[in-house]
Amino acid sequence: MSPDDLELPADPAELRAFAEAMRARLAASEQALEAERAAHDETREKLVTAQNSIKLTALQIEKFKVQLARLRRMKFGQSSERLSLQADQLELTLEDLEAEHAHAECVIEGHVLDDAPTKATPRKPRRAPLPDHLPRDEVMHAAPDADGCSDCGGTMGKLGEDVTEVLEYVPGRFRVVRHVRPKLSCSRCDAISQAPAPALPVPRGRAGPGLLAHVIVSKFADHLPLYRQSQIYAREGVEISRSTMADWMGQASWLLQPLVDRIADHVMASVKLHADDTPVP
Repeated sequence: MSPDDLELPADPAELRAFAEAMRARLAASEQALEAERAAHDETREKLVTAQNSIKLTALQIEKFKVQLARLRRMKFGQSSERLSLQADQLELTLEDLEAEHAHAECVIEGHVLDDAPTKATPRKPRRAPLPDHLPRDEVMHAAPDADGCSDCGGTMGKLGEDVTEVLEYVPGRFRVVRHVRPKLSCSRCDAISQAPAPALPVPRGRAGPGLLAHVIVSKFADHLPLYRQSQIYAREGVEISRSTMADWMGQASWLLQPLVDRIADHVMASVKLHADDTPVP
């Protein structure tokens, strides 16, 4: 509505009330705009902090990798046991740093600034195929238009299929779940129909939810470091590097952050907090 089309009341009292209402609406709009700007500035500050954290963590990871390689070369001799303990401690430190690095990358990918130029992510080395000796379960995702083309009603013929292999863990053994998505094409209008790709906890990853849960529980509940888990899985013919599992941990922590925040809000809402004699910062 333009100011010319606005009908103003003729009564002075009604006119003053109308002016007060307009003033309140203007103040509310300015307050909402200020809150939006503050939220944008806060998001920008978090992204800058996450970017700086990624750079610092990457430098620390490379430094510890060099130290770890040096300790591994020096582990034979009179002080081999002490050096082995130092190497194991470095392994644990690297796990935490790489998980933190993956978490920070997820934060940046989830909050991309509109005015920031997007940088192409470096290409990761080609991953080796999953072991052939593992049993495989196929999950068929039927195309939405399998019974007929939704555009013209024509018969759909199989054009091909896309297969996504995900490494899953069943307690006591590994299995490979094959997500098969047939691709159908219409014989009349060449329309193509295919089910969407399955949602996975780690995008573009090969870890199923069961395997992720097992790795996390083994590390935090069973106190089994990731490099030891890697050695255990290698005995079953499945090569999963420690750095790969550390990356899974970082992305899983990012996925679970809303749950952590809700638990923290629930705990902090209490009038009293009870704890043991363990020092709490």
